[in-house]
Amino acid sequence: MSKVIAVILGGGQGTRLHPLTATRSKPAVPIAGKYRLVDIPISNCFNSGIDRIFVLTQFNSASLNKHIKNTYHFNVFSNGFVDILAAEQTPNNTGWYQGTADAVRQCLHHISPFEFEYVLILSGDQLYQMDFNDMIEKHAALKADISVATIPVTAKDASSFGIMKTDENFNITSFTEKPKTGLEDWTSEVGEDMRSQGRIFQASMGIYIFNKDIIYDTLTNDPHTDFGKEIIPEAINKKKVVAYQYDGYWTDIGTIPSFFEANIGLTDDIPQFNLFDKKSIFSRARMLPPSKIMGTTLEKTVISDGCIIDASRIERSVIGIRTRIGKGSTIECTYIMGSDYYQTLEQLEEARKNGTPIMGVGERCFINNAILDKNCRIGNDVRINGGPHLEDGDYEKYTVREGIVVIKKSAVIPNGTVI
Repeated sequence: MSKVIAVILGGGQGTRLHPLTATRSKPAVPIAGKYRLVDIPISNCFNSGIDRIFVLTQFNSASLNKHIKNTYHFNVFSNGFVDILAAEQTPNNTGWYQGTADAVRQCLHHISPFEFEYVLILSGDQLYQMDFNDMIEKHAALKADISVATIPVTAKDASSFGIMKTDENFNITSFTEKPKTGLEDWTSEVGEDMRSQGRIFQASMGIYIFNKDIIYDTLTNDPHTDFGKEIIPEAINKKKVVAYQYDGYWTDIGTIPSFFEANIGLTDDIPQFNLFDKKSIFSRARMLPPSKIMGTTLEKTVISDGCIIDASRIERSVIGIRTRIGKGSTIECTYIMGSDYYQTLEQLEEARKNGTPIMGVGERCFINNAILDKNCRIGNDVRINGGPHLEDGDYEKYTVREGIVVIKKSAVIPNGTVI
């Protein structure tokens, strides 16, 4: 869509997703075994005909920058691009991005040479499948200055989002950020299906459309730094700000439990986020061999490319690229991110002689309710049993969050370890 420029925000420190964000930004976190989170908004753009995309990066950005550079290439006859705009210090600005709005403000001079009517602002760490064309068409039909994508949420979730109310013409009339009390005053009219689920509060999805003149006027004359907390609430009284209600699946990958639930949910018979939809999710083409499975009972399991699996049983789990799992092991309700490379036969033989774990999961292991980050080495006879019996804590090689055990990237778990 030639009249739209998309800007994807590369995320902040992502402390609630630690330790997965210890060495990478949230949009660079591997999801579904073979993708990165940033692939989701980029794919939504491509599937909506939007192929001019800027990704704004700052914190722990090396992994994200590398992934984008190695993934999104266009032919010489195309005007499309996915360009990285890293935070930069200039003679006129010696600071880094101070918030979502400030990040876009600092990059306006990179966007201005292009012809466009609308700026589509997206988050780089959300899981959803959305046709932006419908939102853009409704934005134009309503002659809006700013559109905010909303989704109905329950009272439990409402305190984590910006909540708004609209009139009969979809104009946003009031907005509150993460309300803790007085929720009864913020209910909205929603469809019968949403109401039956208790989803009666309109929450901001952090997806915005700005007219070209409005984005320049707003960010040039308003010193505030955040869209959700400051820019949008103040614009309600000055501009025509409308809501676009989205009723499909959407989740904000902000915490370890939400990340875990989103991945394990992919193993459902008909998952809410459907990887097998006609609309593709694009990512890096790795040219890996097909996975090899030997004597393993599989139940509701998603297996990525290039795996070598000799396990006893795998149930309700997502297995990432290049994963090795040894004989007699059982994997339940676990997301294994996989490996960035294969060990050579010589390296494997040397590890066996030395009694050190090889990359992947060893023999006779039991792993349940866990996340294994990239390049982990789990020894033989290791038992990792997550659940409510475990207290939250951050340790040298793993972290526990609400009963979920997260093995840190490249961690080596010795033979016989029990967690």
